[in-house]
Amino acid sequence: MRDLPLLVFFFDERSGPARRMESLIAHVARKERGRLKVKRVNADAHPRLARKFCVEKIPTLVLVKGKIVVDRIDGRASMPQIERLLEEHLPLEEPVVTY
Repeated sequence: MRDLPLLVFFFDERSGPARRMESLIAHVARKERGRLKVKRVNADAHPRLARKFCVEKIPTLVLVKGKIVVDRIDGRASMPQIERLLEEHLPLEEPVVTY
């Protein structure tokens, strides 16, 4: 299996902006299945991981490719912002071959 980019969504239960982004993240996970892995991380439950990724604002999206952070959005994001974040980093869709 190829190494897919990973989108990490840092949230906490008290954050209104993070709760409002939940449906966007779920949509991205469904839409980009096969080209992107999506992981939700509760920053309150995993503070060391949040510190490792320098998360200072909730919500935060961190895009990791090849174990390197390649891009991020700190704070609430819209779908167009998320799509721009992913655009240049996602692999091209594999063509469907029919015989």
